[in-house]
Amino acid sequence: MSTPSKTGPSRIEDAALLTGQGRFLDDMDPLPGTLVAAVVRSPHAHARIKAVNLDAARRHPGVAAVIGPDEVLATLRPFPLSVKAPTPYYPTATDKTRFVGEPVVVVVAADRYSAEDAAELVEIEYEVLPAVVRTDQALEDDAPRLHDQADSNVATDRTFTFGEVDAAFDRAPHTVTGRYSFPRYSSMPMECYSVVADWQDRADGPEVTAWSNFHGPFSMAPVVAGCLGIPTSSLRLIVPADIGGSFGIKSAVYPYIALMALASKHAGRPVRWTEDRLEHLQASSSGSDRLMTFSAAVDADGVVNALRVDLVDNVGAYLRPPEPSTLYRCFGNITGTYRIDEVEIRARAVVTNKAPTGLNRGFGGQQLYFGLERLIDDIAAELGLDPADVRRRNLLNADQFPHATPSGGIYDSGDYHRAFELALQNVDYDRLRKEQAVARENGEWMGIGMATIVDPSATNIGYVGLATPVQDRTAKRGKSGSTEHVRISVDLQGVVSVLLGTVPQGQGHATVARDIVAQHLGLPVEQVRPRVEMDTASTPWTISSGSYSSRFAPLLTSALLEAADGIAATIKLAAGVLLEADPDSLELADGHVRVMEDPDRSVEFRHAAGLVHWDPGSLPEGVPARLYEEAAFTPPQSKAASRTDQINSSLCYGFVAEVVVVRIDPETMRVSVENVSSVHDAGTILNQTLLDGQIHGALAQALGGALYEEMTYSDAGQPTAGTFMDYLCPTSAESSFPLISDHVVTPSPLTRLGAKGSGEGSSMSLPVAIANAVADALAPEGVAISSLPLHGNVLHQLLHQTKGT
Repeated sequence: MSTPSKTGPSRIEDAALLTGQGRFLDDMDPLPGTLVAAVVRSPHAHARIKAVNLDAARRHPGVAAVIGPDEVLATLRPFPLSVKAPTPYYPTATDKTRFVGEPVVVVVAADRYSAEDAAELVEIEYEVLPAVVRTDQALEDDAPRLHDQADSNVATDRTFTFGEVDAAFDRAPHTVTGRYSFPRYSSMPMECYSVVADWQDRADGPEVTAWSNFHGPFSMAPVVAGCLGIPTSSLRLIVPADIGGSFGIKSAVYPYIALMALASKHAGRPVRWTEDRLEHLQASSSGSDRLMTFSAAVDADGVVNALRVDLVDNVGAYLRPPEPSTLYRCFGNITGTYRIDEVEIRARAVVTNKAPTGLNRGFGGQQLYFGLERLIDDIAAELGLDPADVRRRNLLNADQFPHATPSGGIYDSGDYHRAFELALQNVDYDRLRKEQAVARENGEWMGIGMATIVDPSATNIGYVGLATPVQDRTAKRGKSGSTEHVRISVDLQGVVSVLLGTVPQGQGHATVARDIVAQHLGLPVEQVRPRVEMDTASTPWTISSGSYSSRFAPLLTSALLEAADGIAATIKLAAGVLLEADPDSLELADGHVRVMEDPDRSVEFRHAAGLVHWDPGSLPEGVPARLYEEAAFTPPQSKAASRTDQINSSLCYGFVAEVVVVRIDPETMRVSVENVSSVHDAGTILNQTLLDGQIHGALAQALGGALYEEMTYSDAGQPTAGTFMDYLCPTSAESSFPLISDHVVTPSPLTRLGAKGSGEGSSMSLPVAIANAVADALAPEGVAISSLPLHGNVLHQLLHQTKGT
């Protein structure tokens, strides 16, 4: 079959959004008589709860219910964790508060004003305890202990060895080691967290219905149900078509789903809660900040033969699901774009008095590649080589695919050298180096940085199993898979409806789904109507369903084609009756079903569909009158972790090469991005416009993490970036740098259309490419770059530290 056009019609999602017709949860009123909640949060990073007095708040006019730690403990259970760590997590603090902004009490009233006023009447007595926020300090034996029942603040600690690592380091002529840190930053959605929950006590047990701008349900549905103490089938999650952006962080709205359900139980009415921006910045979610050490055994030519990696993620107050995903999501591609045969990995997560972490665009990838790609540049500096040449000597060759990494990843396809050379060529790399030499003679700070990364997509959820030692995993009860479901139906007028099993965050899923199904069934796009709302009571879904890890292009499109195949087969059978022709001799094209050898013999698609609806008795014997197909695409390559702790942690592995040119103003220390060359291999391109949009969006978010954004804390655990005055997001002005975007296409052999994911690539590669460029610019000054973000204040401090002033 033909693949969708690369440009495609314009996005069908845009008209509603541009005319104010979006369906965001805070605009919706799904249930009559809904009450409104306000959350009372801890002002302390670490404090024991001595007493809670809710009497005055309960007496306030308009208040329907007030719930605190006692009510939570009476009804809810700790959320099921991904690992057996003694860090019980409830949707509110119960014994101690462990981060500023942690919920303690919920007030439910007739309106938000009354709820906020009553919240001020809540009296909580705290015993303030010492706090720990820095990752290195949390590892110390005498650090303040967040969870009394734990032996330390280390929530998980695993070491993996693949190959003869020690021997490789012993014989290497060079060992290069770098210690790096990656900041905690997040994504700022247009709409913050929002939940409407309804608890109903029925004869056969409670049922909870919750509307939320969640991007699941995936594995969070059983986590919420486990906290509520009900079967997953008794929890109905509904997600509107528009969720106001997520980029991963709305996976962490789930604690508030459970909390508002409990509030509804006590109020006897549905309860609504919408987070404000201050709450969001203080206590919602972010990516993990990471300390890491990378060591490479390098031969005389700059070829890396072995790698040691030590990763320590700061997950905040609780190792809450889906963490420790950030540690393991890129496990299979830990060696990046390079052929490295011997690998040792230590992966730890520590709890601190910061807000808990979760998913953020590219989760795990931006942290990994910051360390790995800074290391490659450090190797180049150590050996006196051009960083481009070091990459050339280590990149996988096109004839080495499929490639098995030591940790279990199976790279499906690629031509890394071609893509990398294209990225260099597009900015005339040799000319840039000459220009830089002249700039340095003039005392100017100009830097050239680069990064090459593997872009994993269609996550295999089995990677979470690696956090549990082999001997502790229950036999025959492993986790694996990347399944996606779709449902396609045809009505009696031949209009095709497509129900997707994912809720998009702005990617244009409906547009691509419409185009794929229309082309596969030979229909005009106007005859296909996609739907993207999620309702776990009616939408097909699995434990892995959701809009995360760039799943749509490789997985859901494959499921679409499988379902469309079933529809096409039935339509051909019906048309065969009308045309008195063998169904195998027919094809679908131009809104018709026609005989391939005699295209003038045809019937309209809608007439063939009409026969199935109106005259099913005329169908051949044994053929069901069914124009309804549900398909699940389950790639067999996504297996559970092996007994040797290897896993193919994603189905597809794309490629990104980026080259960045920066200049630094010596007076203001402002870093200006002068040029970016970005080359992507996302397999078959389904829609060029949407792919470009994903790349541009990822670049903008990556720019924030590289130069501006960081969720900072005082030593006492107080957030110091609680508003947009201090948490700096790049605007259109900062994001409007010159960009040369290009593509190499090596289709994946594992997906129906050869497509791989593309939504996260540059969010993982650009931060380190910018860091490499800044390091290159400041190399004559002796400044070492080992962390982000790199705004003026940071560079000023680094320069003064280097000069000893």
